[in-house]
Formats: sequence, structure tokens, C-alpha cells
Amino acid sequence: MKYIIVLGDGMSDYKDKDGNTPLTLAQIPFINSLAKKSEVGLVKTVPNHLSPGSDIANLSVLGYDPDKYYSGRSPLEAVSIGIDLKNDDVTYRLNLVTLSGDKEYENKTMLDYSAGEISTSDARNVIELLKPICPKGFEIFAGVSYRHCMVQRKAEFDKDFKLTPPHDISDKKITDYLPKGKYGGVILDFMKRSYAVLSDKSVNSTKANSAWIWGAGTKPKFDSFYDKFGKTGAMISEVDLLKGIGICAGLKSVDVEGATANLHTNYKGMVYAALDALKTRDFVFLHIEASDECGHQGDKDGKILAIEYLDYKVVKPIYDGLIKMNTPFKLLFLPDHATPLCLKTHTKDPVPYMLFDSTKNLSNGAVAYDEDNAESTGAFENIGHKLIEKLFE
Repeated sequence: MKYIIVLGDGMSDYKDKDGNTPLTLAQIPFINSLAKKSEVGLVKTVPNHLSPGSDIANLSVLGYDPDKYYSGRSPLEAVSIGIDLKNDDVTYRLNLVTLSGDKEYENKTMLDYSAGEISTSDARNVIELLKPICPKGFEIFAGVSYRHCMVQRKAEFDKDFKLTPPHDISDKKITDYLPKGKYGGVILDFMKRSYAVLSDKSVNSTKANSAWIWGAGTKPKFDSFYDKFGKTGAMISEVDLLKGIGICAGLKSVDVEGATANLHTNYKGMVYAALDALKTRDFVFLHIEASDECGHQGDKDGKILAIEYLDYKVVKPIYDGLIKMNTPFKLLFLPDHATPLCLKTHTKDPVPYMLFDSTKNLSNGAVAYDEDNAESTGAFENIGHKLIEKLFE
């Protein structure tokens, strides 16, 4: 038996004034045909006492209790980048963002948490401009697009640190969301100086005009996926966060050329990588980011299109490829969390899942894959990290 999770980041949403969500508006005939033969239900991927980050939600989907394994978002990304972390290091996520032009830094507005989805090559040039102003005891490391890391060596983790994800404050003044805590002053000073450097258009022509620091954490400690579930596996994702989670779990992280984490990602390449990995491994986690990016941008048409791409560019070719391999398989399809268009950020709401088994009909009454159908079946997993056990039953 082969096992695959296909995760459309942030797919789930709230109903609009007409009672529709992007999942109900999207043309997804293949996914809906599978839903009629699948177990469809809701799963609570984010416990009520934790924040609804992709880190916590994806740990749950992969079968890791975030209360036990979560030590912060940035260390997972640092692992993917290849940063050698020590037990006394504190890591941070460094976003390249676009702030408004207000004179006082504290009065600026978060215009774009991704600096116009800055390209990786442009971002690396921007990071080089920031390295000379990095605070003493800190190091900066380039990642992908707007997502980068900063590491504070030989530091004490401040549990009272207040750092805000920039995608949580789109179109808001940053005044109430600036760093607070033991190292808050040092980090705020760096952010201010980054604005001064990046605003010089003679050296920087990108939309990135500030660094934004968030997601503090410490070196993660994981049990291996194989020891937990007895399955060999691979992680295929466009983003360092998921790659880092996979590496920490002992999964093979597969890089795909042209995997951009937006609507124009290399879907064909990611599908090929997933099918290729399943030739030699039991399990693949295939993570696709675009629907979440569109949710953060409030782009309704883009989010619908991202979901439609999942139907005919991802799920159908994965299904067809596994049928050609002539091997029984189980497929779990779901988002990690909701990213409602009206909020432009994540929520803790339960999300719909679909579990398909090529060897038997698991139908529990759903006629399509969407939020309402998932709720109507009555199937509900309240402990997110337990859902994967259904996949491996």
C-alpha cells in the first residue's frame, strides 16, 4: 500500500454573502468524483490554545502533536536552509516586506508582507544589503522569495517575546505590533535601519523596503516519522517551513526546480517528484502553497483558480500515476488551516478532509468536497495529529 497526503495550504474559507466558498465555486470535477467514494469530514488541526500558523497546522497533519514537538516556526525553516543550529541559539523568521512611506517608522502601514512576491534572486541581493547592519551576535541567512532567517547565537529564549506575523496585519498600521520583550529594542532598531538602507533606490530597486522579524524559536527535537509510524517517506514542498518539518521528521526533502509557491509553480514537476518518490518509499507529503498566498492577498479569483489547479494539475495526475503503477494506495486531501479572504490571515476553524482508498469504497454520504459536505457527514476528528492514523489504518 502507498500513502500520500496532498495538502492545499489555506484552501478552506468562510461563506460569502451568497453562501459560497472558493471550494464550492471552484470547478473541481475530479476531486468531487473522489469525494463520493471517500470518507469526508472535518478535522481540528489547530488546538484552541495555539495560534493558527502553518507550522502548527502542518505538524498536526503530519502526525506530530504540536504541544510536544513545536519549538517555533523559524527553526524549522532554518533546518531546511541548512543552518547549523546549537541548543543555545534563538532563530527568527525574517520577511522582506513593503511598508508605507510615513515619516515615523512606528506609524507605517503593512502594505505587503511578501514585498510583491519578490523573486529569490532579487531577495538574495537585498539580504546582502542587510548583512552589514545585522546586530552584534546575530546572523542573517537567505531563503526563498520573501522568506529568510535570522539567528541569534548564544542567547536565552524570551518566552514573553511579542513578535507579530506580517501576514496577520496586512493593511494595518504597525504601531501596536512592533517587537516587545528582552530583545525587542535590538530587533526594532534593526528593522528601522533596514528601512533606511532599503529605501535607497540607488542600491535597491525592489518593492522590499524593510525587514520584518517574527516567529522566534529554538532548535527542534523530533522523533523520526519511521519510528512513529513504520513508514518511509518524502516531503515535497515549495517552502522552507515544510521542508524543515520533513527533514526534522527524517523524511527525504525533495527540491523541485520552478517550485515558486504561487499560482505559477511547477505543478508538473511536483507531481512527478511525488510519484517518483512513491516508487521507493511508502509515504509522500505533497504541499502546495498557492491557495494560501491568494487568501492572504484577498484574491478571490486567484484562490478559486489555485483550487482548480489542484484538481486537474495535481490530484488527477497523482491518481492516474498511481493507477499506472498498479499498486493499492490511500490519498488524504485537505488544507492545513483556513485562510479566509475576508480576514487575509489564518483561523483555527476545523477544515474539510477527504480520505480515498483505492481498494474499497469509504463513502460516508458526501457528494462533493467542500466545507458544507464535510460538516454534513458528521465525521469529525478533534485531535488533528490523530487524523494520519486513519490514513495508515
